[in-house]
Amino acid sequence: MIGKRIRLERIINRNSGKTVIVPMDHGITVGPVEGLADMRMAVSKVVAGGANAVLMHKAAPHFCHRGEGPDVGLIIHLSAATIMSPDPNAKELVCTVEEAIKIGADAVSVHINLGAETEKEMLRQLGHVSERCFEWQMPLLAMMYARGPKIKNEFDVANVKHAARVAAELGADIVKVAYTGSSETFAEVVDGCPVPVVIAGGEKMENDEDVFQMVHDALIAGAAGVSIGRNAFQHKNPQKFVQAVSEMVHNSAKVKEAVTIM
Repeated sequence: MIGKRIRLERIINRNSGKTVIVPMDHGITVGPVEGLADMRMAVSKVVAGGANAVLMHKAAPHFCHRGEGPDVGLIIHLSAATIMSPDPNAKELVCTVEEAIKIGADAVSVHINLGAETEKEMLRQLGHVSERCFEWQMPLLAMMYARGPKIKNEFDVANVKHAARVAAELGADIVKVAYTGSSETFAEVVDGCPVPVVIAGGEKMENDEDVFQMVHDALIAGAAGVSIGRNAFQHKNPQKFVQAVSEMVHNSAKVKEAVTIM
């Protein structure tokens, strides 16, 4: 499994064993939102702040490859759906592991919504991608959410830990899930998942300290890092924000210390 281990070290800090991922796959879901109109600039800012990896769709590297500055891990997202769809929770594969390898990816990711009416199709996708990742020694990040007609609260710990466990048992190397709201409940998610778990950043927050507190509490619970998009690239100073989060993730900085970086 040396190939997968080498690639994982390109998206996970070797010393801390944790990661700061900045997803930038929003263009397909909701369009060119604030902060992502110029993808090359967006990548440059978060990389300067110390991001370990950026995540995007397959054609994005063509117009945001920098050719300069610090290196950063590249995760190619294989799933897609738009808010214009009758069912935005139904994700479809729009890229293959083999395509991602040709692009130069260090990992691939898929988005699965448990509880959606198309859950069985998405689980089939996860199983297929997992098999191809094993064949090519490509790390797999699974974004796992509980979203659908039967789901009353996608942040409920029972739903989140179930979603995380599904990803682990179907071959994910890293699992991304919603934060459950407290260290105590998120520890249940981590304890029930045998592979590293990172938290999703969620909707854009108005207060940096609220984001830092969420990051701190998740790390205390055993999270292996964060995957924060809008709160990073839509920040008035993305570089400083990512720097602050990186200090928390890799160097155990406290909330107050993170705030002083800003």
